[in-house]
Amino acid sequence: MKNIDVYKEKHVLVLGLAKSGLAAARLLRKLGAHVTVNDMKPFEENEAAQELDSSGIEVICGHHPSNLLEEKKIELIVKNPGIPYSNPILVQAAERNLPVLTEVELAYQISEADIIGITGSNGKTTTTTLVYEMLKADGKDPLIAGNIGTVACEVAEKAEAGQVIVMELSSFQLQGTRSFRPSAAVVLNLFDAHLDYHGTKEAYAGAKGKIYENLTPDDTAAVNADDKEAGRLAERTEGKKILFSVREYLTEGACVHNGAVFYNGEEIIKTGEIVLPGKHSLENILAAVCLVKTRGCSNEAIVKVLTSFTGVVHRLQFIRTLNGRRFYNDSKATNILATSKALEAFEQPVILLAGGLDRGNGFDELKPYMKHVKAVITFGETAPKLERAAADLGIEAVKRVDNVEQAAGAAYSLSGEGDVILLSPACASWDQYKTFEERGDMFASAVHKLD
Repeated sequence: MKNIDVYKEKHVLVLGLAKSGLAAARLLRKLGAHVTVNDMKPFEENEAAQELDSSGIEVICGHHPSNLLEEKKIELIVKNPGIPYSNPILVQAAERNLPVLTEVELAYQISEADIIGITGSNGKTTTTTLVYEMLKADGKDPLIAGNIGTVACEVAEKAEAGQVIVMELSSFQLQGTRSFRPSAAVVLNLFDAHLDYHGTKEAYAGAKGKIYENLTPDDTAAVNADDKEAGRLAERTEGKKILFSVREYLTEGACVHNGAVFYNGEEIIKTGEIVLPGKHSLENILAAVCLVKTRGCSNEAIVKVLTSFTGVVHRLQFIRTLNGRRFYNDSKATNILATSKALEAFEQPVILLAGGLDRGNGFDELKPYMKHVKAVITFGETAPKLERAAADLGIEAVKRVDNVEQAAGAAYSLSGEGDVILLSPACASWDQYKTFEERGDMFASAVHKLD
C-alpha cells in the first residue's frame, strides 16, 4: 500500500456503511483522517457501526443531522455508491464545493498495483471474471475487486507492485472518482439504466465515461466498435484505443471472423469450442481478450479459459435439466438489454420468467427478442407491463405469480420437453428482494425442489 498523506488530519465523513463504507472508514483512519460515519440504519441493528464505534471511530446512526457538515468541520465525503446525490447532506456538500468520492478512488490512490477497469450496462461481471481467469491461467497473479463483491480498497491495501487488480465498476462508483486511472479500461456497452439514480441517460453515460477520462498514451482504452454510444465515450481519451467487434473483421484489435475469435489478425479459438452460450458472450470475450493482451497474456491461457469457463452465478447460469426442460438463472439481468441478450442465446422455445422493480420504462424494446418465447410468467411491480408486451405479441400462455419460487413451478407446468425455462427479469429486484443474488438463489432452490 502506498503511504499517502493527503488525508492526514482531514475531517472526513463516510456517508453510508455496508461493505464499502466500513472498509473506507477503516482505511481513512489508517491514513490519519479524523473520521465520522453517518448511516441511516439504527445503531442497535447496525453491526458495522458497532464495530467502528468499538474501535473509536465516531458513528452517527438512524438519521442524517442537518448540521453534520458544519459541526464536524467536514472537508471531504466518501459516500456509499448507492446513496443518490439528492441526499440532503450531499446537496449541502455541493453547495459548499466539498469533494464527494467513492471508495474506488481511495483504492486507486493507495494501490501499488495497476488496475484494469471494466464497466458497461451489461456483461461487467462476466468480463471481469474472464479477464481474471485468463491472467491467472497465464501465471500473472491477478487480484479481483470492485462491484463484483470484494471491496476495492481492501484489495488495494494488499496489492503489490507488479500485480494487477481486475476491477468491476458501476456508474455509481465511477461518478465518485476524480484522479482514478486504470492502465486499461473498457465500457462494454451503453443502455438506458439506473435513470432513477442519474436522472438522464447523458448523466449515466457521463459517469460511465469517467473510466476513460484520465488515461494517458501509456494506457489502453478497449472500445466496442459495435456500440456507437459506448464508443463515443472514448472519443476524447488519450489512451491507446483497441477496438473489438462481433460484426466486422478487424486487422487490429479483437473480432469474430469465419467462426473464430481473432486478435490482431491471428486466430485464437473457434467459436464452436467456446463453452459460454450466446452471441452476447462473444462481445464480453472480445473485450476480455483486448484487456488481457495489454498484459502479454498468451493465446494458450485464453483458450484454456474459454474451453472451460461456464459462466458466473446468476448470469445465464445453468441450473439443471428436468424431464427434458433446461432451467437457467439469469437473475443478474436487471434491465431490458440484459434480458434481450439472454433471449438471443437460445433457439429453443423459451418460457420467460420476468418482472421486478418498476423504474418507469416500458418493454417495447424487448419484443423483437421474444420470437422464441412460448409463455411468460410475471411477478413484481412490472408484471402488468410485461403482460401487455406479451399480449401485443400474441403470446397466450401468460401467468402472474407472487414471487420467483412460484414462478419456477408455474413455468414447469406450462413447459414441454425441449423447452428452456429462463429467469431473466429485465428489472431490478428491490421491490421484493434485497439483491438479485437473493432472487436468483431462491429461484434455483425452487427449481431443485421440482420433480
